[in-house]
Amino acid sequence: MLQRISRRRFLEDSAALLAVSALPVTAAAGQTGSRRRVGPNDTIRVGCIGVKGQGFGHVNAYAGMNDAVVAAVCDCDTQWFDRAVKAVESKGKPAPKTYQDIRKLLEDPEIDVVSIATPNHWHALAAIWAMQAGKDVYVEKPISHNVSEGRRIVQVARKLGRICQCGTQSRASAGLQEAMAFLHDGGIGKVRLARGLCYKTRGSIGKVDGPQTPPPTVDYDLWLGPAPRKPVLRKQFHYDWHWFWDYGNGDIGNQGIHEMDKARWGLGKQTLPASVVALGGRFGYVDDGETPNTMVAVFDYGDAHLIFEVRGLVNASPGDDKSWIALPGQARMVGNLFYGDKGVLVMPSYQSATAFDNDGNQIKAFKGGGDHFRNFLTACRTRKHTDLFADCEEGHLSSALCHLANISYLRGEETPFDRRIAAFDGDKDAMESFNRFEDHLAATGVRLADGKYRLGRKLAIDARRERFYDDREANALLTREYRAGFEVPERA
Repeated sequence: MLQRISRRRFLEDSAALLAVSALPVTAAAGQTGSRRRVGPNDTIRVGCIGVKGQGFGHVNAYAGMNDAVVAAVCDCDTQWFDRAVKAVESKGKPAPKTYQDIRKLLEDPEIDVVSIATPNHWHALAAIWAMQAGKDVYVEKPISHNVSEGRRIVQVARKLGRICQCGTQSRASAGLQEAMAFLHDGGIGKVRLARGLCYKTRGSIGKVDGPQTPPPTVDYDLWLGPAPRKPVLRKQFHYDWHWFWDYGNGDIGNQGIHEMDKARWGLGKQTLPASVVALGGRFGYVDDGETPNTMVAVFDYGDAHLIFEVRGLVNASPGDDKSWIALPGQARMVGNLFYGDKGVLVMPSYQSATAFDNDGNQIKAFKGGGDHFRNFLTACRTRKHTDLFADCEEGHLSSALCHLANISYLRGEETPFDRRIAAFDGDKDAMESFNRFEDHLAATGVRLADGKYRLGRKLAIDARRERFYDDREANALLTREYRAGFEVPERA
């Protein structure tokens, strides 16, 4: 369970955030905050932080560029160093330095930018420390572990003039850029609803019979960083942290953040919504995971809705199954759907989309990729955050939607499936999603007659202040308590 913080701490954090632009620049982790000016012909020296999974992709991407060099790799688990070093050398580049402690890498004056692929609970601290140390930043999605952290990243980036890109790579896709322009230009009329779908099988992570020992190559104190010191209660040390509130954000903040970002992009919304309500549970197995594997979240923007669905159970067989969206094209997917008064735009991948009219006839198809890392380095040279495809503020707003859904869910209560959902009264799109939620669970063998799901609290949002109007405990979940020495800075 996420840590709850005191009202006093929340108010102190809020006051510090509002005052950030008036404060002088200070350095983090003992850094000077200086930055080398990268000229148009200079090689950009990259430090990759977190190099096991997604981070290994970062290493390969930069190592393959003619105008960049991976000058250092950093991971609190030293077993990944050798593979990362060899990947760089295989591209004909010199072996990078290796650091186990991020603070040591940030002291290195030869590093111009950092590329962060740590667990979620480290994203904000690593990004802010790096910017305060004079580095530009590429940070994986979600950009933050909670709502407050995302806004702090944006404020630090603006105050210090840093370039900070969020790793929502779909933004770099030429096909999706063209599809979004078509959507915003009225290609399917006025869009009233965006659906984000994260239908991705997630099996049980099993159960442990007691605390587990981290791998001997891991500095567990560094791995924890800002998170509370607790024993390891999962079989697989790496990756399964996604399903624990202290470190991850569930699949809505893992795979789902990509689809959440595209849904908000399509709606053209640059603020938080007016309200959120989420429901779901961890169905189909009993394991050590804490986050829901099945979820529906509804965001109300006033003139449009964003509805998000997470499904982690094994997909039901086709045929008469009523749990899927009946639309032309691929709809049993990880992707997005946009509903306008003249048609539907189906977006089943990171690089393609197809528009249909209301009779199911294809209007137009879009396809094409892009290079998110290249875009980041280009902006590092121009010094214009507006050149980024996924500036940190875009990353913050989309990540915040995932966090808002999780907060609603955590503030909810266990509810029998046969109880009417008052929060969805009059919302036919939300009820349709809930009905398919029930159909999906039944099709995968979950007994609904004697079962329950967690019905989240419907929370009204003050979008300007990025907090809830009338729920003290929900507001406490907008941030967290930080371990001494690993506090996410409250000011630039």
